Amino acid sequence: MATCPPYPTPPGAPGTPGGTSRHAHWWQRRWVRYGALVTLLALSGLVILALVRRQTGTEGFLVGLGLAVLPVPLLTAAFRWLDRVEPGPWRNLVFAFAWGACAAALIAIVANSFATHWIATATADPDGADTLGATVIAPVVEESAKAAAVLLVFLFRRRDFTGIVDGVVIAGVTATGFAFTENILYLGNAFGTDQLTGDRGIASVTAATFFVRVIMSPFAHPLFTVLTGIGFGIAAAMSGNRRRRLRLLPPPAGLLLAMGMHALWNGSATFGEYGFFAVYAAIMVPAFALLTWLVVWTRQRELRTVREELPAYTAAGWLTPAEPFALASMRARRLARDHARRHLGRQAARTVAQYEAYATSLAFLRHRGRRGRAGADFAVRERELLHELWRRREVAQPALDHAARMTTPPAAPPWPGYGVHGVHPRPLGYGPYSPATPYPHGPAAPYPSYNPYRTPS
Repeated sequence: MATCPPYPTPPGAPGTPGGTSRHAHWWQRRWVRYGALVTLLALSGLVILALVRRQTGTEGFLVGLGLAVLPVPLLTAAFRWLDRVEPGPWRNLVFAFAWGACAAALIAIVANSFATHWIATATADPDGADTLGATVIAPVVEESAKAAAVLLVFLFRRRDFTGIVDGVVIAGVTATGFAFTENILYLGNAFGTDQLTGDRGIASVTAATFFVRVIMSPFAHPLFTVLTGIGFGIAAAMSGNRRRRLRLLPPPAGLLLAMGMHALWNGSATFGEYGFFAVYAAIMVPAFALLTWLVVWTRQRELRTVREELPAYTAAGWLTPAEPFALASMRARRLARDHARRHLGRQAARTVAQYEAYATSLAFLRHRGRRGRAGADFAVRERELLHELWRRREVAQPALDHAARMTTPPAAPPWPGYGVHGVHPRPLGYGPYSPATPYPHGPAAPYPSYNPYRTPS
């Protein structure tokens, strides 16, 4: 059997003519930028820690910290679940949470305090200044500070930011970090109030604050900032569109919606005795349900894109016939990782997970190319992804083939005159009753031949 030529090394890789690069200035080096970012977030964290501790006291800070951390794992896991189709790097999520908890919280505390104090001094009306600060100043400052994290990932991690789900995840995790720090402050102050008044138990200010902020509305800040993330996600999905000016509209529109909903939420306490509950029931809960439906629908559409785009790479010999079906099912993906873990260990399971992520990115890249929205680096990016898949094929492909056989519905019982020889027709190469199809020895072509830049019909 003739073997296919080896897969060419992607341009820019070591050992190729494209791998040489000019020396960058010291401030353009990656370790310098990472070091500056880590230093900024660390200093912000130390300052915000000192400010919160000064306002709440040591005991109040510890109580607030213990209560505020409770919703964080649940919210983080929810956003991570949404990102399971094409999971982004952990470092993006760590940055988003750290920015929200440290930098955005510090900006909000300093700016809100300064603006409220200035208004109170100018108007000689402290109560009015507090109301204006909560309903106007705080939404603008806080949502802008949280949106900065989404903007930074959008600008500097463009490969990891391709659609609505990515925007929702980054924005949601950023807001989760912000709410974490804010809850420490509110719960710590409430505990200090109870210490002064002697209130204990379910009737205490701490219990009431915990119920409102942690039980009833842990999703409030994520819900606001997710609107900003959706705006950036729409702009990312419009990448390559000829009408580039339209891409500038969704991010500020999403930010304005986030500010508006935040202002409505903060101002609900001024709408009368039942204003808070009316806003919560009539606006917050339906908005949360609608956005949840949107992101779940978007996730299902992503799986459909994987199922529709990857067969082209099967025809070219890069993937086995079973893989598009397995990669388009979250259950099959999990079964593939479990199969690799049982037979080859944890490292094999991580290899399969990486293979799934690269294959998904490849499907999305081809989808954008077919719609005429691929960037100038389409060919290079496609070759890089195919190279990463080919490196992991020996471990991942058998596991995915096993998962496809396990998740394929059983064949229909034979009926006279139905199908070929009375057997229900099935896709070649997967299913418990289908003959095993050997894996290809190599790619049939460098990559599927089509024009990614054609104008969509």
